[in-house]
Amino acid sequence: MTPDPSIFKAYDIRGLYPGQIDGEVARRIGRAFIDYLGARRIAVGHDMRASSPEIAGGFIRGVRSQGTAVVDIGTVGTDMLYFAVAHDRLEGGAIITASHNPKEWNGIKMVRRGAEALSGDAGIKEIKEAVLAGRFADDPGDVGPPVESKDIRADYGRHCLSFIDTGRVPKIKVVLDAGNGMGSVGAETIFPRLPLQLVKMFFDLDGNFPNHPPDPLIEANRQAIMSRVVAEKAQLGIAWDGDADRCFFIDDTGHFVPGDFVTALLGEAYCRKEQGAKIVYDVRASRAVVDRVGAAGGTALMNRVGHAFIKKRMREENAVFGGEVSGHFYFRENSYADNGMIPALLVLELLGTTQQAFSQLLAPLRSRYFLSGEINSTVKDPEAVFPRIEERYRDARILKLDGINVDYDDWHFNVRASNTEPLVRLNLEAYARAEMERRRDEVLALINA
Repeated sequence: MTPDPSIFKAYDIRGLYPGQIDGEVARRIGRAFIDYLGARRIAVGHDMRASSPEIAGGFIRGVRSQGTAVVDIGTVGTDMLYFAVAHDRLEGGAIITASHNPKEWNGIKMVRRGAEALSGDAGIKEIKEAVLAGRFADDPGDVGPPVESKDIRADYGRHCLSFIDTGRVPKIKVVLDAGNGMGSVGAETIFPRLPLQLVKMFFDLDGNFPNHPPDPLIEANRQAIMSRVVAEKAQLGIAWDGDADRCFFIDDTGHFVPGDFVTALLGEAYCRKEQGAKIVYDVRASRAVVDRVGAAGGTALMNRVGHAFIKKRMREENAVFGGEVSGHFYFRENSYADNGMIPALLVLELLGTTQQAFSQLLAPLRSRYFLSGEINSTVKDPEAVFPRIEERYRDARILKLDGINVDYDDWHFNVRASNTEPLVRLNLEAYARAEMERRRDEVLALINA
């Protein structure tokens, strides 16, 4: 079949199985990936979806037919693929996953040397053009170097644990929700080495996601862990998305912790360890990030949303840490890549170092910064929204780094259009709850006018 052009996204390749992506489409993409990269040896892994072995097999067949050796790292999280490429100094890698998408979806995330992500601007565009032009439709057969299998879990676990002083991890009860996704593989490698009482939820790998969809950013999908933290009287809850490159936290009172609050606390901790550290955050984030990082002697750098853009900026600035509202956290000592386990370890270390409950650490943030959360509006013409906003708030400080940021002294917001759907996304913050709610409703009325 001729591949559907819509599967080539801004950060990866993603579509419905088998209508848009299958083993044959993956084979062609594998050939085009090597043609673009010129790599001689790469790593390939896959997640737990039912279609992943077929798609991985097709991709590997395509790669080998280009004369490139494959290190098959098996069923792993996306952050484990990043680690394998960087740790073994491979020339690239790919993981078969659709991340947090429903079970009918699958896809491919690709990186070059150093676990540097391919994106729509660099790499995915060239692969798309080659595949759609039919350059790799022919199948040379099962040819090429033999596949080498490697278990990277022990090395990966040691790498993640190297980010903290394990002696500072407190002896507390922690609830872990893997959502039947890849979080359980990393967690089983790491958490038994710590003095924790673990309550495990949904650790069985199951691409049908029988308990809840694999996206903890959506409130309904984290109800189970929030309730369990309260029922167990646990001090912390940790959840992961489907491919475990994102990490989410529930505090000791059973409340969700926004990703920008996590960025603020971990950014501050990094600045206390490294004088003048640079921390990258995304355009949607709370002012808590800038305030906390600045007070600790660091520099907070605002950036476009998206892992390819955050990683690029961190490399340019030699930033030690980066965080996004969406639960992606990035580390210089992790090849600037995002990782789902390291933030969990750093939060545990922070709880031990401060000897405070997570809710106590968060109390100063929650009493000052009132967040709307990300609110999606379906609109016919997303681009028409931006001139309306700019006109209405022309007396504000306006920045057009990614969508539009409107900035007043006591409140601010970002509005962005989705890359893939007719959606407009609003994130707004004020220093009083009533003001946040009033301004939120005001901006939403303008968006939906």
